[in-house]
Amino acid sequence: MSGEGDPDIRVVVGDITDFNGDAVVNPANSFMIMGGGVAGAIKRIGGGQIEAEARKCAPLPVGKAVVTGAGKLRCRAVIHSPTVAAPGGRATPKGVYEATRGALEEARRAHLRSIAFPLMGAGVGGLTPETSLSWMVKAIREFGEGLEIYIYVLDPAVASEVRKALKRYQGGKAEAEEG
Repeated sequence: MSGEGDPDIRVVVGDITDFNGDAVVNPANSFMIMGGGVAGAIKRIGGGQIEAEARKCAPLPVGKAVVTGAGKLRCRAVIHSPTVAAPGGRATPKGVYEATRGALEEARRAHLRSIAFPLMGAGVGGLTPETSLSWMVKAIREFGEGLEIYIYVLDPAVASEVRKALKRYQGGKAEAEEG
């Protein structure tokens, strides 16, 4: 980001399940049921053992997070951080902020430095990409110092809009990568 010590945020066009860093974030529900959206993709590619391990910690409130193994994914771990209580629930900006904060706090506890996030609460959660990003950036600024943050977006047009919004929030700089 723009200031010294601020987290490094990069927007990546690609599939979050291809991330080859420390951890991917699953925008979970409190019951850790990995049905659709990013959660479903993580389970489909990484294997059902990820969900089985996460379900042992359920229910987990919004704002808390848990780390599990990554199964067959390329990363080392999955951080499950509920954005909603119930499967298929609608996300709120506050929930996105709390879930992002919880994921970052858990990443620190687990000594995970490079973290891939989807747009928390967007997609299945119902928030717009810009609303999701604005609340994520607030939490990342407050709790992400020293971490490498990657925001994965599948659609290049959405990624372009996310980069523009990120520049506004950061005061001018948004890095781009292809996944």
